[in-house]
Amino acid sequence: MIQTVYSHLYKAFGFRVASEMTLPELPELQDIGDGKEPADIVITIADLSEEWSRLALPNRKTFVIENRVMFQIADTATYCILNGKSIIVSPMKGADEDRIRLYILGSCMGALLFQRRVLPLHGSAVAIDGKAYAFIGDSGAGKSTLASAFLQRGSPLVSDDVIAVSLSPDQAPWVTPSYPQQKLWQESLDGLGMERTLYRPIFQRENKFTVPVPALFYPEPLPLAGVFELIKSDKDSIQIQKIRNLERLSILYQHTYRNSYISRLGLMEWHLGMTAKMTNKLEVFRLQRPISGFTAPDLVSLILTTLDKEG
Repeated sequence: MIQTVYSHLYKAFGFRVASEMTLPELPELQDIGDGKEPADIVITIADLSEEWSRLALPNRKTFVIENRVMFQIADTATYCILNGKSIIVSPMKGADEDRIRLYILGSCMGALLFQRRVLPLHGSAVAIDGKAYAFIGDSGAGKSTLASAFLQRGSPLVSDDVIAVSLSPDQAPWVTPSYPQQKLWQESLDGLGMERTLYRPIFQRENKFTVPVPALFYPEPLPLAGVFELIKSDKDSIQIQKIRNLERLSILYQHTYRNSYISRLGLMEWHLGMTAKMTNKLEVFRLQRPISGFTAPDLVSLILTTLDKEG
């Protein structure tokens, strides 16, 4: 753990996160005391301009050097993630704080989880009968919407956007909760009967909103019992298919969060071994939904029926 002085202490992905920046998305811990308690991760603000200038190449906005990941987002900030323990943020003049935090809690945390040998999947996870189930897929597939439909049926949220998976001593996959918030498009809010005026738009995305769910959040790690790949198809009905053999490894690779980091951090062998052990302990399904129409409630029913049959 890191000994440091900080103004805020939060919890995310099972870690104590000390931060110079306010991170309202994360649950804040109250045991700050004299500000010298150990933290697992430290987020600081510093000037990275000299280091970035030394590394910068035309048309290249991400650098991976040993256990250091650096990237720059135009008009926002330069970020540096070190050794799975530190996130350094160098904000640009006039940058919006909401946008700065968006990358801290997304891309930075994804890189940091890799450095800690925790697998970040791109998706959402919910708790059903004491187990975690993950919904993975490309951007826009409807992962968060499906998770929100489960929340309305009483299944708590475990993670949204980044799912942190680690292996237990018996090599079983477990999900550590992220933080109690979702991001939903306006059409999803409408389909779920949620009033958009109750939620704050994400920076520069007037039709996508942050949705806090503190009362519907599962705060403890859970065994990962199943993975559902959500895809859009040109078919008129929803369909589900169990995936077998090596295709499961390909799906988990495809939907690993920021999977371009895997080879650049020298983690190809680790990732293959990790996902192979995972698929020995869980089922993987492909869930197809029509491109048009709001099918989230129907998908919930289909998934629950499938789990009953598998059980």
